[in-house]
Amino acid sequence: MPTNPLFDLAKFDASATVADLESIRKANPQRHEMEQLSRVCFVDVPAGEVAGVLDVPAEPFWARGHIPGRPIMPGVIMLESAAQLCSWFVRQVYDPNEFAHRFFGFGGIDAVKFRSTVLPGQTMLLLGRQVEIRPRRAVFATQGWVDGKMAFEAVITGMWV
Repeated sequence: MPTNPLFDLAKFDASATVADLESIRKANPQRHEMEQLSRVCFVDVPAGEVAGVLDVPAEPFWARGHIPGRPIMPGVIMLESAAQLCSWFVRQVYDPNEFAHRFFGFGGIDAVKFRSTVLPGQTMLLLGRQVEIRPRRAVFATQGWVDGKMAFEAVITGMWV
């Protein structure tokens, strides 16, 4: 049975833009087809909450080969989207001068559940809630939502390298 959203969705406007693609690029190194975060629509650093949006293209790079005739977003791409949101958040917490030269990447993924599909042309709302942030690692509970239905949930650990 799907769980509730990580935090109250009434706290923010999902159509708002806190960070656009250019701002995201200043924090995250992914480019071209691996950019899996369109914008950040909510951030509350003291509460450890962040929300973002992935506008899935009508013809994403994975559609041609991932289940031809019925393209569904690969789960690993869903998780990448959430990881990019969490990575952006971590860069808001730490001093950019101290950490600018370091990469923040996957350290682990736990408690993953895929609950519905994400299709080309859909918009996925991504939620992240900080579980723990330390100088070496950060842990987030994450979720993806499409049309009011949970697509996935996972606990993502990121680490500085």
